[in-house]
Amino acid sequence: MRVFFLTSLLTAGVVGLGFTSCAPQTQAVAGITVTPVLFKLSSAGVRGQNVTVQGRYLGGPSTARVVLGADSGGAGGYVLPANAIVSWTDSQIVFTVPANAPVGGSWLFVQVGDMRSTGLPFSVVQ
Repeated sequence: MRVFFLTSLLTAGVVGLGFTSCAPQTQAVAGITVTPVLFKLSSAGVRGQNVTVQGRYLGGPSTARVVLGADSGGAGGYVLPANAIVSWTDSQIVFTVPANAPVGGSWLFVQVGDMRSTGLPFSVVQ
């Protein structure tokens, strides 16, 4: 009898709470419900040269922005100007590193609406 009661409580807890608490927590922000994910960068950023960012759920130039020079948590950084974007799809962004981009090692993020992507280490060199 005790085993049945304990099993019933555990099952009710797993079904009632456990499955929902294990699911990733996302919020709908301006219609965006999926966290953008970055996979790969083509190279370090040389001022004046193109860099390709590959990922998923990257939005588009009217709904998102690329941030260079942020810390590993995504704070701070330099927002790429719109004229630095060469092409942008939901899975790939090509941009030209601006002449005034901050030099040094840091992180690159894509911000789609209010959702920040996973980051990738990124360096801008002269």
